[in-house]
Amino acid sequence: MTPNPFLKKLGFSDNDRAVIIHTDDIGMCHASVQAFTDLWEFGTITSGAVMVPCPWFPAVVHMCRENPDIDMGIHATLNAEWDAYRWSPLSTRDQASGLLDADGYFHQWQPAVYENAKPEAVEMEVNAQIERALAAGIDVTHVDSHMGTIMNPLFIQSYIQAAASRGLPNMLPRIDAKGMDMMGISENERKVYEPMVDQLLEAGIPMLEGLISMPLDEPNPDGQMEIVKRLFSDLSVGITHFILHPSIDTAELRSIAPDWESRVANYNVFMSNELKRFIESEDFKLIGYRQIRNAMRDQ
Repeated sequence: MTPNPFLKKLGFSDNDRAVIIHTDDIGMCHASVQAFTDLWEFGTITSGAVMVPCPWFPAVVHMCRENPDIDMGIHATLNAEWDAYRWSPLSTRDQASGLLDADGYFHQWQPAVYENAKPEAVEMEVNAQIERALAAGIDVTHVDSHMGTIMNPLFIQSYIQAAASRGLPNMLPRIDAKGMDMMGISENERKVYEPMVDQLLEAGIPMLEGLISMPLDEPNPDGQMEIVKRLFSDLSVGITHFILHPSIDTAELRSIAPDWESRVANYNVFMSNELKRFIESEDFKLIGYRQIRNAMRDQ
């Protein structure tokens, strides 16, 4: 893989390892908001992304207004995966859009979105989510993707354009990026994605060498500590988007998410002094998306 040209724009060398420690699903429930607040103050995360259609979005707005230095992006949301806890599109109530299931919520899983959602409706929805956050006063730093749904070839142009038109970076992996399969991008879809990535690189759009995620099937904090240390030690040269889903332990979280124990373990591991000391001792650069956004706007 050729060196990431954005490393030098961020003041690093071609051989540096830069990592965005990123929290997903902020605003999905109260537990996610409190976890972000704690971790941001503790200093082991550098960015997060809010799910604008979810019920606790106003609490995220309040948090960001109280602390304007928070690095908060948009977790572009097109599906509502839980069985007993759902959310709906902001932009429409029209079934013809294909965004809604029979009950008026987002479809639960990606295949139903791909089979039903109209690309023009997806474009309207992702723009509505960004605009809602901007109007509320969040200094949006980037746009990424909830469960990778909007990164499907059917919708990826809308994903890229919605960010680029506002001078915002996307979470966008290069074709040979580590962990690209984590976003559900198949080999056939990569053939569609590849020429687009080449054009974006030529245009100076920031790209990633790695997408790495903490597991949601490991509820043991000791096991997660071993995993996170290994993942950090194995970081590639370039820019890596490192994902976790931290939440504090609440009755609400337990009733929503079957994987609640892993989310709480994510939180506990990143709230530990052991991990904080490990991060400080490792040879990589901690960055957020605000640095990338500002460098992108300056070029």
